[in-house]
Amino acid sequence: MSALTPLLESLYFEVIPMKGFEEKLDVLKAGDRVGITCSPKQGLQVTLDTVAKLSDRGYSLTPHLAARQVKNKQHLKDIVAQLTDSGITSIFVPGGDLDEPLGEYDSSAAVLQDLAGMDHPFTRIGVASYPEGHPAISNDLLFEALEAKQGIATHMVTQMCFDMPLLVQWLAEMRDRGITTPVWIGLPGVMDRMRLFKTSLRIGVGQSAKYAKKQKGLIGMFLRSPTYKPDSLLKDLEPAMGEERLGIEGLYIFTFNQIDNTVQWSQEQLQRLR
Repeated sequence: MSALTPLLESLYFEVIPMKGFEEKLDVLKAGDRVGITCSPKQGLQVTLDTVAKLSDRGYSLTPHLAARQVKNKQHLKDIVAQLTDSGITSIFVPGGDLDEPLGEYDSSAAVLQDLAGMDHPFTRIGVASYPEGHPAISNDLLFEALEAKQGIATHMVTQMCFDMPLLVQWLAEMRDRGITTPVWIGLPGVMDRMRLFKTSLRIGVGQSAKYAKKQKGLIGMFLRSPTYKPDSLLKDLEPAMGEERLGIEGLYIFTFNQIDNTVQWSQEQLQRLR
Protein backbone atom coordinates (compact mmCIF):
# COMPACT_ATOMS: atom_id res chain seq x y z
CA MET A 1 0.00 0.00 0.00
CA SER A 2 1.24 3.48 -0.84
CA ALA A 3 2.18 5.74 2.08
CA LEU A 4 -0.22 8.28 0.54
CA THR A 5 -3.29 6.08 1.00
CA PRO A 6 -3.93 6.63 4.74
CA LEU A 7 -3.23 10.34 4.34
CA LEU A 8 -5.75 10.72 1.50
CA GLU A 9 -8.30 8.81 3.58
CA SER A 10 -8.00 11.30 6.44
CA LEU A 11 -7.57 14.74 4.86
CA TYR A 12 -7.87 17.88 6.97
CA PHE A 13 -10.09 20.39 5.11
CA GLU A 14 -9.63 24.09 5.87
CA VAL A 15 -12.77 26.18 5.24
CA ILE A 16 -13.57 29.88 5.51
CA PRO A 17 -16.73 30.86 7.43
CA MET A 18 -18.47 32.87 4.70
CA LYS A 19 -22.09 33.17 3.68
CA GLY A 20 -23.46 29.89 2.32
CA PHE A 21 -20.37 27.80 3.10
CA GLU A 22 -22.20 25.44 5.50
CA GLU A 23 -24.09 23.69 2.71
CA LYS A 24 -20.81 23.01 0.92
CA LEU A 25 -19.84 20.79 3.84
CA ASP A 26 -22.57 18.31 2.89
CA VAL A 27 -20.09 16.35 0.76
CA LEU A 28 -18.12 15.49 3.91
CA LYS A 29 -18.90 12.58 6.21
CA ALA A 30 -19.08 12.34 9.98
CA GLY A 31 -15.64 12.32 11.54
CA ASP A 32 -13.95 14.28 8.75
CA ARG A 33 -11.48 16.90 9.97
CA VAL A 34 -12.61 20.47 9.31
CA GLY A 35 -10.58 23.55 10.21
CA ILE A 36 -12.49 26.84 10.61
CA THR A 37 -10.33 29.86 9.79
CA CYS A 38 -10.13 33.12 11.70
CA SER A 39 -9.54 36.31 9.70
CA PRO A 40 -8.80 39.87 10.86
CA LYS A 41 -11.81 41.08 8.84
CA GLN A 42 -14.40 38.77 10.39
CA GLY A 43 -12.89 38.39 13.83
CA LEU A 44 -12.44 35.52 16.24
CA GLN A 45 -16.04 35.47 17.49
CA VAL A 46 -17.31 34.54 14.02
CA THR A 47 -15.11 31.44 14.15
CA LEU A 48 -16.36 30.50 17.62
CA ASP A 49 -20.02 31.03 16.65
CA THR A 50 -19.54 29.00 13.46
CA VAL A 51 -18.11 26.11 15.43
CA ALA A 52 -21.06 26.21 17.84
CA LYS A 53 -23.46 26.14 14.88
CA LEU A 54 -21.70 23.16 13.28
CA SER A 55 -21.07 21.19 16.46
CA ASP A 56 -24.01 18.81 15.94
CA ARG A 57 -23.03 17.77 12.39
CA GLY A 58 -20.55 15.11 13.41
CA TYR A 59 -17.37 16.61 11.97
CA SER A 60 -14.08 16.75 13.83
CA LEU A 61 -13.93 20.54 14.09
CA THR A 62 -10.79 22.58 14.68
CA PRO A 63 -11.31 26.31 15.20
CA HIS A 64 -8.42 28.65 14.43
CA LEU A 65 -7.66 30.92 17.38
CA ALA A 66 -5.54 33.77 16.04
CA ALA A 67 -3.31 34.77 18.95
CA ARG A 68 -3.37 38.48 18.14
CA GLN A 69 -7.16 38.48 18.38
CA VAL A 70 -7.17 37.07 21.92
CA LYS A 71 -7.33 40.09 24.21
CA ASN A 72 -6.09 38.74 27.52
CA LYS A 73 -6.07 35.72 29.84
CA GLN A 74 -9.72 36.15 30.80
CA HIS A 75 -10.73 36.30 27.15
CA LEU A 76 -8.76 33.08 26.61
CA LYS A 77 -10.62 31.44 29.49
CA ASP A 78 -13.93 32.55 27.97
CA ILE A 79 -12.91 31.08 24.62
CA VAL A 80 -11.97 27.79 26.26
CA ALA A 81 -15.35 27.72 28.04
CA GLN A 82 -17.29 28.36 24.82
CA LEU A 83 -15.37 25.69 22.92
CA THR A 84 -15.82 23.24 25.79
CA ASP A 85 -19.58 23.82 25.57
CA SER A 86 -19.37 23.06 21.83
CA GLY A 87 -17.58 19.77 22.48
CA ILE A 88 -14.34 20.86 20.80
CA THR A 89 -11.17 18.88 21.55
CA SER A 90 -8.90 20.28 18.81
CA ILE A 91 -7.66 23.83 18.14
CA PHE A 92 -5.17 25.53 15.83
CA VAL A 93 -3.30 28.57 17.17
CA PRO A 94 -1.58 30.75 14.53
CA GLY A 95 -0.13 34.14 15.35
CA GLY A 96 -2.69 35.90 13.15
CA ASP A 97 -2.35 38.53 10.45
CA LEU A 98 -3.09 41.66 12.46
CA ASP A 99 -0.29 44.23 12.35
CA GLU A 100 -1.06 45.18 15.94
CA PRO A 101 -2.51 42.78 18.55
CA LEU A 102 -5.97 43.54 19.94
CA GLY A 103 -4.71 42.87 23.44
CA GLU A 104 -1.87 41.34 25.43
CA TYR A 105 -0.90 38.46 23.13
CA ASP A 106 1.47 39.10 20.24
CA SER A 107 2.33 35.49 19.41
CA SER A 108 0.92 31.99 19.48
CA ALA A 109 3.64 30.99 21.97
CA ALA A 110 2.25 33.44 24.53
CA VAL A 111 -1.27 32.02 24.14
CA LEU A 112 0.01 28.45 24.41
CA GLN A 113 1.92 29.23 27.58
CA ASP A 114 -1.20 30.54 29.32
CA LEU A 115 -3.31 27.74 27.88
CA ALA A 116 -0.90 25.17 29.33
CA GLY A 117 -1.72 26.48 32.80
CA MET A 118 -5.49 26.13 32.36
CA ASP A 119 -7.92 23.26 32.49
CA HIS A 120 -9.03 22.62 28.93
CA PRO A 121 -10.41 19.76 26.81
CA PHE A 122 -7.95 20.07 23.92
CA THR A 123 -6.15 16.85 23.08
CA ARG A 124 -4.85 18.30 19.79
CA ILE A 125 -3.23 21.73 19.53
CA GLY A 126 -1.80 22.80 16.18
CA VAL A 127 0.59 25.64 15.32
CA ALA A 128 1.69 27.22 12.04
CA SER A 129 5.02 26.62 10.33
CA TYR A 130 6.72 28.26 7.37
CA PRO A 131 8.83 26.09 5.06
CA GLU A 132 9.61 29.10 2.86
CA GLY A 133 10.18 31.51 5.71
CA HIS A 134 8.21 34.48 6.97
CA PRO A 135 8.59 38.04 5.65
CA ALA A 136 8.90 39.52 9.13
CA ILE A 137 10.74 36.76 11.06
CA SER A 138 14.16 35.18 10.48
CA ASN A 139 14.40 31.44 9.85
CA ASP A 140 16.42 30.91 13.04
CA LEU A 141 13.72 32.59 15.10
CA LEU A 142 11.04 30.52 13.37
CA PHE A 143 12.87 27.32 14.26
CA GLU A 144 13.39 28.54 17.85
CA ALA A 145 9.66 29.28 18.15
CA LEU A 146 8.73 25.79 16.96
CA GLU A 147 11.22 24.29 19.40
CA ALA A 148 9.72 26.31 22.26
CA LYS A 149 6.22 25.08 21.41
CA GLN A 150 7.21 21.41 21.65
CA GLY A 151 5.40 19.68 24.47
CA ILE A 152 2.39 22.00 24.19
CA ALA A 153 1.65 21.79 20.46
CA THR A 154 0.76 18.28 19.30
CA HIS A 155 1.33 19.04 15.62
CA MET A 156 2.21 21.79 13.16
CA VAL A 157 0.68 22.75 9.82
CA THR A 158 2.81 24.14 7.00
CA GLN A 159 1.91 27.23 5.04
CA MET A 160 0.75 26.49 1.50
CA CYS A 161 3.77 25.67 -0.62
CA PHE A 162 4.31 24.76 -4.29
CA ASP A 163 7.92 23.62 -3.93
CA MET A 164 7.98 20.14 -2.37
CA PRO A 165 11.77 19.58 -2.59
CA LEU A 166 12.27 22.83 -0.66
CA LEU A 167 9.61 21.78 1.88
CA VAL A 168 11.26 18.38 2.42
CA GLN A 169 14.65 20.08 2.84
CA TRP A 170 13.14 22.41 5.46
CA LEU A 171 11.55 19.47 7.23
CA ALA A 172 14.86 17.58 7.33
CA GLU A 173 16.62 20.65 8.78
CA MET A 174 13.92 20.98 11.41
CA ARG A 175 14.45 17.36 12.46
CA ASP A 176 18.22 17.93 12.52
CA ARG A 177 17.58 20.74 14.99
CA GLY A 178 15.75 18.35 17.29
CA ILE A 179 12.20 19.53 16.54
CA THR A 180 10.12 16.35 16.51
CA THR A 181 6.55 17.75 16.45
CA PRO A 182 4.52 15.87 13.80
CA VAL A 183 3.64 17.89 10.70
CA TRP A 184 0.62 18.22 8.44
CA ILE A 185 1.63 19.33 4.95
CA GLY A 186 -0.42 22.28 3.63
CA LEU A 187 -1.52 21.78 0.03
CA PRO A 188 -3.92 23.79 -2.16
CA GLY A 189 -7.13 22.00 -3.07
CA VAL A 190 -8.77 21.74 -6.49
CA MET A 191 -9.86 25.16 -7.74
CA ASP A 192 -9.74 27.75 -10.48
CA ARG A 193 -6.08 28.25 -11.38
CA MET A 194 -6.14 32.02 -11.66
CA ARG A 195 -7.89 32.33 -8.31
CA LEU A 196 -5.22 30.17 -6.71
CA PHE A 197 -2.43 32.05 -8.47
CA LYS A 198 -3.69 35.46 -7.34
CA THR A 199 -4.32 34.23 -3.81
CA SER A 200 -0.82 32.77 -3.60
CA LEU A 201 0.74 36.07 -4.62
CA ARG A 202 -1.50 38.00 -2.23
CA ILE A 203 -0.67 35.91 0.82
CA GLY A 204 3.00 35.80 -0.13
CA VAL A 205 3.77 32.12 -0.48
CA GLY A 206 7.52 32.70 -0.14
CA GLN A 207 9.80 31.48 -2.90
CA SER A 208 6.90 29.76 -4.66
CA ALA A 209 5.25 33.11 -5.29
CA LYS A 210 8.52 34.72 -6.39
CA TYR A 211 9.21 31.83 -8.71
CA ALA A 212 5.73 32.00 -10.21
CA LYS A 213 6.04 35.70 -10.92
CA LYS A 214 9.29 35.13 -12.84
CA GLN A 215 8.20 32.15 -14.90
CA LYS A 216 6.20 33.09 -17.99
CA GLY A 217 5.74 29.41 -18.79
CA LEU A 218 4.13 28.75 -15.44
CA ILE A 219 1.82 31.73 -15.78
CA GLY A 220 0.90 30.45 -19.24
CA MET A 221 0.02 27.09 -17.72
CA PHE A 222 -2.34 28.81 -15.32
CA LEU A 223 -4.01 30.59 -18.23
CA ARG A 224 -4.31 27.52 -20.47
CA SER A 225 -5.86 25.13 -17.99
CA PRO A 226 -8.79 26.50 -15.95
CA THR A 227 -8.63 24.02 -13.07
CA TYR A 228 -5.71 23.40 -10.73
CA LYS A 229 -5.17 19.99 -9.11
CA PRO A 230 -2.31 19.28 -6.68
CA ASP A 231 -1.31 16.03 -8.45
CA SER A 232 2.28 17.09 -9.12
CA LEU A 233 2.77 18.24 -5.51
CA LEU A 234 1.48 14.92 -4.23
CA LYS A 235 3.81 13.05 -6.60
CA ASP A 236 6.83 15.10 -5.47
CA LEU A 237 5.91 14.58 -1.83
CA GLU A 238 5.27 10.82 -2.00
CA PRO A 239 8.90 9.67 -1.52
CA ALA A 240 9.11 11.62 1.75
CA MET A 241 5.95 10.02 3.13
CA GLY A 242 7.76 6.80 3.93
CA GLU A 243 10.56 8.51 5.88
CA GLU A 244 9.57 8.02 9.50
CA ARG A 245 12.15 10.56 10.67
CA LEU A 246 10.33 13.39 8.85
CA GLY A 247 7.20 12.82 10.91
CA ILE A 248 4.57 13.62 8.25
CA GLU A 249 1.24 12.96 9.95
CA GLY A 250 -1.24 14.15 7.33
CA LEU A 251 -2.30 16.44 4.50
CA TYR A 252 -3.93 19.77 5.29
CA ILE A 253 -5.97 21.07 2.34
CA PHE A 254 -6.57 24.78 1.76
CA THR A 255 -9.96 24.38 0.02
CA PHE A 256 -10.96 28.06 -0.27
CA ASN A 257 -14.44 26.49 0.19
CA GLN A 258 -14.20 24.47 -3.04
CA ILE A 259 -14.74 21.36 -0.93
CA ASP A 260 -16.68 19.20 -3.39
CA ASN A 261 -13.94 19.45 -6.03
CA THR A 262 -11.25 18.46 -3.54
CA VAL A 263 -13.25 15.53 -2.16
CA GLN A 264 -13.80 14.21 -5.69
CA TRP A 265 -10.08 14.60 -6.44
CA SER A 266 -9.10 12.70 -3.29
CA GLN A 267 -11.42 9.83 -4.21
CA GLU A 268 -9.88 9.70 -7.70
CA GLN A 269 -6.41 9.57 -6.17
CA LEU A 270 -7.41 6.73 -3.84
CA GLN A 271 -8.86 4.74 -6.73
CA ARG A 272 -5.60 5.19 -8.63
CA LEU A 273 -3.53 3.99 -5.69
CA ARG A 274 -5.71 0.95 -5.11
